[in-house]
Amino acid sequence: MALTLAPMLVAADGGANKLMDCGHIPQHVIGDLDSLDAAHLARLGDRLVHIAEQDSTDFDKSLRALHAPFILALGFDGARLDHTLAAMSSLVRHGRARVVLLAAKDICFLAPPRLALTLPVGARVSLFPMAPVSGRSTGLHWPIDGIQFAPAAQIGTSNHAESDRILLEFDHPGMLVLLERAHLAVTLDALQASPDWR
Repeated sequence: MALTLAPMLVAADGGANKLMDCGHIPQHVIGDLDSLDAAHLARLGDRLVHIAEQDSTDFDKSLRALHAPFILALGFDGARLDHTLAAMSSLVRHGRARVVLLAAKDICFLAPPRLALTLPVGARVSLFPMAPVSGRSTGLHWPIDGIQFAPAAQIGTSNHAESDRILLEFDHPGMLVLLERAHLAVTLDALQASPDWR
């Protein structure tokens, strides 16, 4: 499903193992390459983008190396919660709203400065701050105007659309938006029509 929307397949280091085991050959593999199976390593040749430093995750390295209209990131909602949290942190660190984590049931992305979404009335719109952040909204059941969000204070879990048109505005990067995966295509269109932080 992701390949129908984003046809260039790139793996973050060991992610190539799973892809290749399923018959998909990535166009590039980015990372420190410490998790890549030796058998796959030999097959990939000049598709490898080796970034040796150990101060960032392979997802961080991939985000630094990739330049695309948008990025769909898969494989970050599995058995390791630390990897999921690290990926969410990377969304904020890189300040690019057009990077969408694709999970089994949800999508997650960094809110851009302004986002206009068309969603069904009642659709869940969860907002999770990764830094202190404030903003404004129209179309949400619980408006966010005047709220000072912060990870250890006010969060916005399980808000929902009260109108079929939602407008979100934020003063600086730091807010993650979580929606149901069924809204992926609409979200990608909205993100590409929105300003980005970078």
